[in-house]
Order: sequence, then structure tokens, then C-alpha cells
Amino acid sequence: MAATYLPTLKQLQYLIALKDHGHFGRAADASFVTQSTLSAGIRELETLIGVTLVERTRRVVRFTPLGDQIATKARRVLREAEELGDMARAAGRPLSGEMRMSVIPTIAPFVLPRILPRLRSDYPDLKLFLREEPSGPACESLQNGRADCVLLALPYACGDVTTRALFDDALFLAFPEGEHPASTASISAAEIDENRLLLLEDGHCLKDHALSACNRPELRAEAQMLGTSLHTIVQMVDNGLGVTLLPEMALTAGILDHTRVSARPLEGDNPARTIALAWRRASPREKDFRLLADILAAD
Repeated sequence: MAATYLPTLKQLQYLIALKDHGHFGRAADASFVTQSTLSAGIRELETLIGVTLVERTRRVVRFTPLGDQIATKARRVLREAEELGDMARAAGRPLSGEMRMSVIPTIAPFVLPRILPRLRSDYPDLKLFLREEPSGPACESLQNGRADCVLLALPYACGDVTTRALFDDALFLAFPEGEHPASTASISAAEIDENRLLLLEDGHCLKDHALSACNRPELRAEAQMLGTSLHTIVQMVDNGLGVTLLPEMALTAGILDHTRVSARPLEGDNPARTIALAWRRASPREKDFRLLADILAAD
């Protein structure tokens, strides 16, 4: 029988790095090798399978149609190879080894400072690598194997994943001090001036959760969607530029400290978002993710 030569995992890793970065130099840096090493590895792969995967010019790296298909398949192969190690870790100590978690920006600064010290103390063998990114890229990272789990807010369509709801995070209307009587216990969505509502720009799911909670279609058309972070929007409100909707976890973390901004609970049909942990279905580390979810829910 003739010998069969198969692509190596390293060759597939180089191919995926080039696909992700679109540049040989940046792909080599991300792979911790020289550009010549990465380029040679991809050429060896092309020679092995007998097809051109990447068209090379001075300015552009362009994948051929077959190269795109093979890159997609290579992601799955690498993810399953990584899961071999995950299976071994899952059979050993709980929450040990490397774990890559993506966290959306409207959760990360408010939850992670509370939970990370406990994880370091109780699970010292866990090496948790964190990536902060909006829900769409975070779910894409999960599907592509760049992330093992995602801490996000529901509802959000994250693909074929398992989710564990952790807790509800109520929404509050934040406004300049004195704009509403101190005796006001809560504020209805009908009271919001659509011309003064400041929200996060597109790509942040909190914007959609806030608009859904208000159940006022005209808000989507009139609201100013220009904030890149909740801290930036709070500064706008503090300067009298409008009002905004904030999650309770941000208030608990002190986002309004040293400002002249007040907040009241929002009345509405769904005045909250659900914080959840998501991971790929049938992951061999499901027990680890459920344990992590228990820790996050109890915090």
C-alpha cells in the first residue's frame, strides 16, 4: 500500500492564521514564527494536497474558492484536535488547564473584577484567557474554536450552542440629577423622550435589549446610537446631553460614582436582560462550563 501523507496540525494552524489576519507578517506574529517559516508551511501544504490555496501578490493575500473551503474545514479539524486535550483535562481536576472565554463589553468590566479573584483562589490550576468583544464576534469566536465559552446577554442568537442562564440584569433609566422627582420609584418607557435617548452604537446587543424593553418602535428611529461604551455614555448624560438605559450590574459596580447622574428602575414588558454562559454543544468540557456557570450565578 502506498504511503499516505496527511497535512500536519501546524500547517493547518498556519493556514487559519493567514485566513484570520490576511497578511503573512501578522499571521506569522500571531503564530510566533518567522514569516518565512509560515509561508514555507503553507507552500508545503499546497504541495501535499496538489492545489493552490492562496494567491500571493505584493499587496494582497487572496484565498482561492477551494482555499476558503479547506480553511473552513481546517478550523473544525483543529477544534476537534484541541478537544482531545479537553477530554483529558475533563477527566482530571475540575476547572484546570487553559480556557478561553469571550465576554461582551457591557458585562466584562462589571462582573470580571468580582469573579476573577475567586477563580484564582479556588481554582489555581485554571488558566483563563479573556477576550472582550461584542456578541456577534464573540459567538463567531465560539463557533470557530477561538473561544471555548462566551459570557453574554440573552436574548441573542449565538448558533448551535448550549446556554445556561445565570441571572436577570434589570435595566434602569439614567438621567441628570433633578430631572425626575426623588420620590419617583420607577420610570415607565412612555416617559422617555426619544429625542434625548443615548444608546450604544450598532453591534452592542444592550441597545437591542433596551429598545425591546421599552416596546416603543419610534425609539429605534429617533435614539442617538453613538456611544462606544457605557462609561462614555454616562459622561454624556452627566454633561446634560440626554438620558440612557443602564444595566443594574453597572450601577452596582459604581458606574455613576462621582457623577451628577441619577437612575431609576425601568417599567416595561421585559425590563431586564438575561446573563448567560454559552458553549458548543457536546463539548467534552461541559462539566467545567456548568461548574463555571454555577460560580458565576452564585457570585
